[in-house]
Amino acid sequence: MSESGIADFAGPVCIQKKEEKNDRKECLQILRDIKDVAFATVDEKGMPHARMIDVMLVEEEKLYFCTARGKDFYRQLENLPQTEITGMNREYQMVRLSGKVKSLADQKKWIDRIFRENPSMNDVYPGESRYILEPFCIEEGQVEFFDLGKSPIYRESFVIGQAEKPEKGFEITDACIGCGKCKRICPQQCIAEGTPFAVTQEHCLHCGLCFENCPVKAIQRRGE
Repeated sequence: MSESGIADFAGPVCIQKKEEKNDRKECLQILRDIKDVAFATVDEKGMPHARMIDVMLVEEEKLYFCTARGKDFYRQLENLPQTEITGMNREYQMVRLSGKVKSLADQKKWIDRIFRENPSMNDVYPGESRYILEPFCIEEGQVEFFDLGKSPIYRESFVIGQAEKPEKGFEITDACIGCGKCKRICPQQCIAEGTPFAVTQEHCLHCGLCFENCPVKAIQRRGE
């Protein structure tokens, strides 16, 4: 059960398992269909906090949720309006969204809309008590899709809004001597021979095994 008070769970929803690129809208919809997902914040002392929160709406590449003004979650968002959301469905497909949180004006309009789209909320906050809730949305952030149900694994990264897309994982530089050790030890076999050898990024676990074992230190973290 999430902090919104709803215990319902949607059935398995998944992005089709294909090599075509997925998009950010599909990723946000996975979070909506899972509904009860983990939201992480930090408090004023820098301590991490996580809780289950309902994803109430997804539209126009924005994700909407709400929380009550008396909750620590609300105070933490007011102090530092950023969060990271993670959810995994029954197909072992994970979506992570990290972004800025925006408090929405016209609070009653948005709360009424949320309750229309999520009628079970009326059992938790009946009548006028619903207006203790404040609506928020994430319209700018980084999205990562990670499919553990495929072999090899499959991952993609996206951005929503004006966020910058970070480079993650590892790459092999021109210092590569072609010994092939990285290819032999890669758990997903996602390293291809060449000059230099190359990591197939969409299948990389980001485990760092190649990075730690390269005899000439030719592998580096991307973006560094």
